[in-house]
Amino acid sequence: MSKNVKRQFPKWSELSPLLKFTPPKLPSRKKRLSKALTIWDLRAIAKRRTPKGPFDYTDGAAESEVTLERARRAYLDLEFRPNILIDVKNVSLECEVLGEKFAMPMGMAPTGFTRMMHSEGENAVARAAQKFGIPYTLSTLGTTTIEDVVRAAPDGTNWFQLYMWKDRDASMQLVERAKKAGVKNLLLTVDVPVAGARYRDTRNGLTVPPSLTAKTIFDAIPRPEWWMNFLTTPAISFVSMQSWNGTVAELLDFMFDPTMTFEDLKWIRSQWDGKLTIKGIQTVEDAKKSADCGADAIILSNHGGRQLDRAPIPLHLLVDIKKELKSNLEVHLDTGILHGTDVLAAIALGADFTYIGRAYLYGLMAGGQEGVERALTILHTEMVRGMKLLGVNAIAELEPKHVRLLPTHAGLGKLPIGK
Repeated sequence: MSKNVKRQFPKWSELSPLLKFTPPKLPSRKKRLSKALTIWDLRAIAKRRTPKGPFDYTDGAAESEVTLERARRAYLDLEFRPNILIDVKNVSLECEVLGEKFAMPMGMAPTGFTRMMHSEGENAVARAAQKFGIPYTLSTLGTTTIEDVVRAAPDGTNWFQLYMWKDRDASMQLVERAKKAGVKNLLLTVDVPVAGARYRDTRNGLTVPPSLTAKTIFDAIPRPEWWMNFLTTPAISFVSMQSWNGTVAELLDFMFDPTMTFEDLKWIRSQWDGKLTIKGIQTVEDAKKSADCGADAIILSNHGGRQLDRAPIPLHLLVDIKKELKSNLEVHLDTGILHGTDVLAAIALGADFTYIGRAYLYGLMAGGQEGVERALTILHTEMVRGMKLLGVNAIAELEPKHVRLLPTHAGLGKLPIGK
């Protein structure tokens, strides 16, 4: 024993304050979500609680999934450059986008078949967005009508995303419904002349709604809550059609119009008198053409890596777009954002706004609306902390000087990280 330490028996008066026993509690959604400190934690919970088909639909991307991995790697392979000794007691994330003010520079991207991920579906996401003061965008492939979403979140900012179908009249009927429901911003997605090759969905035989097969029933055994919700809530239906009996890929190829051109974009602009955002821009040239066609904003997006594999990475493209685009066109961005500082990096490099998709869907699968709110709380906390560490008090203070893209993403290229 050490000669430098004097030993004694502990006294109860000294020991009792250290004993912090708490009675065991039954598992609950609140307790489960409180343990999630990151979006990756929510993903782990979501994977445990969601059948393989719906989870892989959310988690996966096209072909080798290289595009998605590169997009995520882009945010990891950058360097923040903070300023020190600045009063950052009061930090604001508020921003103004397309003439509206939001509490954070981040919105909820449109995602298809959301009630397949969790029975609370689009309504839960819209209500969470309303609570946090950010916009929610309903997808053409959503499983809740625009009217029901607006009723669920009447004080929120609800936008609508349009896929131009082969049936143009049916497409514009959706647009008219959105307009009547009070939608002020139409997001036109333009990177889907055909569905990407999403091999996870093909291997899983994913249908909408999921089919009851021997494989899915076996998969359901450790996930009884999801299946109970699925079987005891109204059948999954679509914004855009009553039903579909095939696979997801077959549905997308049936709906998408491969003949759409910039002339159609001009026509849509003439039909829609609200704000028009073009989603799926992947080159400087197309950004300029979209501006010429009357777009109010563009979203640099490779569809979350779900369309063309090895497509451009939005964060990298952003730098070129800001150099070349000389207009009042707002530049938004999505794909790969899983941390609050990812948002800060995009804003610093010139983005006016960002969108999350998988990040909030992981939360939804982990715990319905409460899970989405947990995801937004995590991202908000990370943004506020990141701004304080960078030495900025407002979103407008973020500049390119705060971020440096490391050489691997300055044109040298790099292989993606492994799964």
